[in-house]
Amino acid sequence: MTYQALARKWRPQDFNQIVGQESVVQSLMNALKFDRLHHAYLFTGTRGVGKTTIARVLAKALNCEALEAANPCGQCSVCRDIDADNYIDFLEIDAASRTKVEDTRDLIDNIQYAPSRGRYKVYLIDEVHMLSGHSFNALLKTLEEPPAHVKFLLATTDPQKIPVTVLSRCLQFSLKHLTVNQLTAQMQTILTQESIGYEESALALIAHVAAGSMRDGLSILDQAIVFGEGQVSVAQVQSMLGAVGHQAVGEVLLMVARKDAAGALQKVAEIAAYSSDFDSVCDGVIQLLHRTALAQVVPGTLALAESRAVVEELVGAFTPEEVQLYYQIALTGRQDLQLAVDLRSGFEMLLLRMLAFRPLEADQIPCERAPDAEAEQQIPSATGTDEEVFEAPETPEVSEINDWVAMVAAMNLGGMARQLANNCILNALTEAQCHLLLDVRFKELHGKKTEQSLLKALERYLGRSIKLVIQTQSLENTTTPAVLINEQIKSRQQAAEQAIDDDEAVRALKDRFSAHVIPGTIEPVKGSEEK
Repeated sequence: MTYQALARKWRPQDFNQIVGQESVVQSLMNALKFDRLHHAYLFTGTRGVGKTTIARVLAKALNCEALEAANPCGQCSVCRDIDADNYIDFLEIDAASRTKVEDTRDLIDNIQYAPSRGRYKVYLIDEVHMLSGHSFNALLKTLEEPPAHVKFLLATTDPQKIPVTVLSRCLQFSLKHLTVNQLTAQMQTILTQESIGYEESALALIAHVAAGSMRDGLSILDQAIVFGEGQVSVAQVQSMLGAVGHQAVGEVLLMVARKDAAGALQKVAEIAAYSSDFDSVCDGVIQLLHRTALAQVVPGTLALAESRAVVEELVGAFTPEEVQLYYQIALTGRQDLQLAVDLRSGFEMLLLRMLAFRPLEADQIPCERAPDAEAEQQIPSATGTDEEVFEAPETPEVSEINDWVAMVAAMNLGGMARQLANNCILNALTEAQCHLLLDVRFKELHGKKTEQSLLKALERYLGRSIKLVIQTQSLENTTTPAVLINEQIKSRQQAAEQAIDDDEAVRALKDRFSAHVIPGTIEPVKGSEEK
């Protein structure tokens, strides 16, 4: 027997076999069930999502001799003839090859005649947007006042090219892209029925490449079966497509998590040995980081077989802050790839950027020398025992604030820990305990991980173990380190603007050419507290 492609062999023959278009199918079946049939249906969507297939199933249902629960039986002479393209009252027209107005007029001239066998004469016009303007005008009158025995089924990938006068006379259904899980599940069903061995992750990879198209997915699957000599495996699919799987991309990201630049570049070299498509590799990085972020917030989202194990490993390797930062770096780097000398070097720079700009926690900062005893004595101490519970003062003393500013600067904190410290004031410090007051407006900064980072830095600075107590209090009229930093920034900004105004060269330009300084373009050199 002549081999039949999977996309043709497994083309749905009734509404129950259609995958991923439940809302469209339900609407059509209800219309058949309650005999509320429109005279013109327009099915839109990208290639391979089922536009023509649904139209053909509907054509069978309209004339089926033994309709079963609004579903064509597939066994009557009408259903068999339509499947074999032998039904005289069903005309399938390719608008791409019949764009002339004369073709449309020939079609319209035959519409007036009653159907030969069935209840309706059905016209399926595929890629209807390819008709010329004159053809649409010739068709418009018939669409507006069609004979009772005629049904129009229109399909298009580009509804924007269809005149609004035609659109307004059709019942429009927009078909969705199929999800990776839907495509994978359908391919599993087909391969099981065909008794062909497969790896589930290989099917998920094919589903990704198919980009929502069932027909494309089955065509690639056909190719993979031949390439793999009757088996569908991940390695063979990757080799056939020149694609890079999530496992390889995940290994690159794990090297980034371990701060192993050499290892990351070695993985890139291994990928380059069998694929030069670093656009797709970058897309894989973005997809994995997206799934990792979802899994960190909602663990139940780890459903995709191809990347489940990889994502589970990345969830433990990255903090949520790192995932968000690296996702943004990858998005920006994806645009920059085309500007690089070659795609590989552009991708390598993307990875090095991730390593260079990773969010720093306190335990990633080089240890500072602990202050000597004399300096330690200058830090204000609380009265009472080490176990005493401290009451927040009405107005903390300025000297304490100044000491806390110096301590924060000396600890070289980074990220959220620095923000937390800058919005606190030092209430008291003993041998065993440090008591801070946190501005209530910034209470979201106080998290377990952030507090641990601050505690580690504080213990390194003091050279001893200590208990950290952070209480929330309104500090609206109190000078915290953050307030001092903002005041210093404003002061430097004013000084920079004044320096520009006082510059003789700038004055000369203003006087001679009526020039002016564009507001917001003057920026002072940043201080260490801003870096």
